[in-house]
Amino acid sequence: MHQPLSLNELQALLGRAFSAAALGEWMLLLASLLLAGLVSAVLSRARENRPFSVLFGKRLIDGALLPLLAVGFALAARRLLPVFGLSPALFKLVLPLLVSLAAIRLVARVLAAAWPASTVIKGVERLGSWLVWLGAVLWITGLWPVMMDELDDIGWKVGSVHLTLRNMIEGGLTAVLVLVLALWISSAIESQLLRRESLDLSMRKIAANAVRAVLLFIGLLLALSAAGIDLTALGVLGGALGVGLGFGLQKLAANYVSGFVILAERSLRIGDMVRVDGFEGRVSDIKTRYTVIRSLAGKEAIVPNELLITQRVENSSLADPCVLLSTTVQVPYDCDVEAVMGALTAAVGEVPRVLSEPGPIAQLSQFQPDGVELTVHFWIKDPENGGGGVRSDVNLAILRTLRALRVEIPYPQRVIHQRGPLPVAGPVNASGGP
Repeated sequence: MHQPLSLNELQALLGRAFSAAALGEWMLLLASLLLAGLVSAVLSRARENRPFSVLFGKRLIDGALLPLLAVGFALAARRLLPVFGLSPALFKLVLPLLVSLAAIRLVARVLAAAWPASTVIKGVERLGSWLVWLGAVLWITGLWPVMMDELDDIGWKVGSVHLTLRNMIEGGLTAVLVLVLALWISSAIESQLLRRESLDLSMRKIAANAVRAVLLFIGLLLALSAAGIDLTALGVLGGALGVGLGFGLQKLAANYVSGFVILAERSLRIGDMVRVDGFEGRVSDIKTRYTVIRSLAGKEAIVPNELLITQRVENSSLADPCVLLSTTVQVPYDCDVEAVMGALTAAVGEVPRVLSEPGPIAQLSQFQPDGVELTVHFWIKDPENGGGGVRSDVNLAILRTLRALRVEIPYPQRVIHQRGPLPVAGPVNASGGP
């Protein structure tokens, strides 16, 4: 870029930028922006039906590619100004704004890719955007070096190191840049791993989580080093952290370790129907600390991974997705029970979601006071769609079959015996005799 401007230089630049002599500059700037938009549109069409990315975003205008290309083409156009005999007045004003927009868009898209559903990240994006625009205004108006000189005078000594606010701000900006690059690389690698259908989804998930953890750790070390923090002090911090893990953070560490064990052993996979601690649903996501289970009613349970390791988990689709369901019905004693059982088996076998192999079967389960209880067992292979709908269809098929056979479901019957009138006793005298 260029050096910050003084107020007098800024007034002179504004006068030249909006004069008739700056028409050629305006044309070059507009040509740069149009060329950036054209290149972005061509590259975006080549990536149709692709998922969200940092460069392209969900739409053409919300990705980081467009402002980055605009900065690149504007810098190239500025190099051409001496060829046409033009002054760079307009570009000195516009380039800081384009760089600020590119920085905001890049950081926002990287954070959205790393944490797509976090409300805290959205607040961080807004705060970062205001800070970047404020820095751009301070740079253009020439107040940036004045502010940095003032911040350089504010400092304190920590041990043998002299820290100033200016050093902390510059180190923080460098740390943010390093962490954003680490998040961008990890998100790109994670998206590539998750799209490789040749690998199991659980293995892709554990590889993506491991890559992100390693890159963030390396980025954190580089950011701390860039901020001027002595990394040798991390040895003491690591010892303290080990003691903390042994006491207060052992549950948290156990959840992280359990998450990698679950993904490595593949005892739970994304899409499995499970029952944990009385909650039944489909595994929608496996994180390094917890697992998200979504019930058929739409509720989601966040289960710590340690719970999935230490307690019993019922997995309906670990080895075989087929699930056995059953329903009961009573028929009178005077009907042909065997014929009714055969008709019910045939009727249930015609229900759409009921499997033909293994097929349904009807069994005489109990002798009840009011009739014979029949239990109809049937199998389904899509438990993620729920069992209430298919059980209702099976019950309707059973009801239609019994009505077609003129077999009534017996009502509860009770026999009431009424005793005769009690004998009337004779008069009782004072002595208790008749």
